[in-house]
Amino acid sequence: MYAKLPKKRYDNTLKFLQKHIPAPAIILDLGVRNPFSEIMEKNGYTVYNTNGEDLDVLPQIVKKYEVDVVTAFEIFEHLVAPFNVLREIETTKIITTIPLKLWFANAYRSKSDMWDRHYHEFEDWQYDWLLEKSGWNTIDSEKWTSPVNKIGIRPLLRKFTPRYYAVYAEKKNLG
Repeated sequence: MYAKLPKKRYDNTLKFLQKHIPAPAIILDLGVRNPFSEIMEKNGYTVYNTNGEDLDVLPQIVKKYEVDVVTAFEIFEHLVAPFNVLREIETTKIITTIPLKLWFANAYRSKSDMWDRHYHEFEDWQYDWLLEKSGWNTIDSEKWTSPVNKIGIRPLLRKFTPRYYAVYAEKKNLG
């Protein structure tokens, strides 16, 4: 059914999740239900997803759920103001992944879907700073590549240049 799933990215994301949040755990996964939601459930997690609400306009939607961890896999690059959502999260743990800014490729922008585009493509230090400013301590992070099976300079660069950045963070003690 999901023949074209990004296997390497999903495998790496699942390993990173399991490393920091062992199943069973209750997860709020920001964004609509997707194939990775099903992968998490098959691996022993209970997963709730947001329902496509505009998280820039309604960041407080994350407060509706009582969960062990919030996940956001390739979500924050689509938001104009991810800071606001990060500040509203009440659970003390998050796991996120973002696509990194690549010097040899423009930011992603779908020509047919006005919502399917990246407002941000961060460098790792920019994302770390966003997390810090919004009240989170980065505990662990990993990067991985996203090679494509094409011929050319950019596909070759993708074999060696990290594309995805995963972060496990915990809420700072503000008390």
